Amino acid sequence: MSSILVSNDDGITGPGLLPLKQALGAVGEVTVIVPDRQRSASGHAKTMHKPLRIQEINLADGSSAYSSTGAPSDCVALAVLGFLPTMPDLVISGINLGANVGHDITYSGTLAAAFEGTISGIPSIAASLDTYEDGDFTYAARFVARLARELLTRGLPKNVLLNVNVPNVPQREISGVEITRLGRRLYRDQLIKRKDPRGRDYYWIGGERPSGRADDEGTDIWALASNYVSITPIQLDMTDYGFVEGLRAWDVVRGAASAERSQG
Repeated sequence: MSSILVSNDDGITGPGLLPLKQALGAVGEVTVIVPDRQRSASGHAKTMHKPLRIQEINLADGSSAYSSTGAPSDCVALAVLGFLPTMPDLVISGINLGANVGHDITYSGTLAAAFEGTISGIPSIAASLDTYEDGDFTYAARFVARLARELLTRGLPKNVLLNVNVPNVPQREISGVEITRLGRRLYRDQLIKRKDPRGRDYYWIGGERPSGRADDEGTDIWALASNYVSITPIQLDMTDYGFVEGLRAWDVVRGAASAERSQG
């Protein structure tokens, strides 16, 4: 039986965790290692200068899980570096409360756990439900379980993970599944300045929830707006190969090469 590691960034009380674990139980042997608290927007952090702790706990259905003091990526690193007796066959992060589309992937702790799995050579999926309120994770969990089963059979290209976003609508309203590219997020962050009880300034990054270009057909944002499940293949190699030759033409690059030849 395949071994599946589940993590997230919503922590041990994340509403999408238990439905995902239960759905994956029909696919393989599931181990849960998640942060002990909310770690949304933590990015691909790695704890290097303080100890990490892991505690065994029980989920609401009585099944065993582990919580860690680390970030989502730490949870995966702990597993693959020796906390688990064997390497998992698959890493699944989620199901996140809130979509992770467009530029969100650079901030997301959900994606960070999947990135860590991919870096470790393990096929990985990040899964999110498009709601910031309590939603019904049942369909999303079943879909991810079906995807996981097929992924374990087909595999993934090296250094590629799947980013899955599911609309928060009843199953009968799901339009289908689209393979998408990253869309363009529109952020409306604001810096809010306040004073503490001692009169000292402190700052809060707030603002409205992000939106996006829903009219850009073929993107993950468009898919969710059209009630499609979005699957976006994400590769770790972010090199802009189309700009390599253009960058070589910059004076600072050509001048450095000329100087080296003249000094030689």
